[in-house]
Amino acid sequence: MKYALIAVLFAISACASGDPQPLPGSLTYGGKVLHSPYRPGTVVKNTFLGDFGYRVFETYVVQPDGTLKLTSQSTGPDFLWQ
Repeated sequence: MKYALIAVLFAISACASGDPQPLPGSLTYGGKVLHSPYRPGTVVKNTFLGDFGYRVFETYVVQPDGTLKLTSQSTGPDFLWQ
């Protein structure tokens, strides 16, 4: 139990530092450059199943050149997603 608490604290501290990083399943993972057909400033949301059965919620903003910028990322249990 002590190790689980330490792992959670490390995970929270990793999430709180700097810009969110794309995960496998993200629209921009692996350096992919996706161009959006939407106007610059439009918010695009993405949801996918991540590691350990957690649902990952991402928010992107369309940049002036049409690419997507990851602005926020959060996770939650998959059973809440219905």
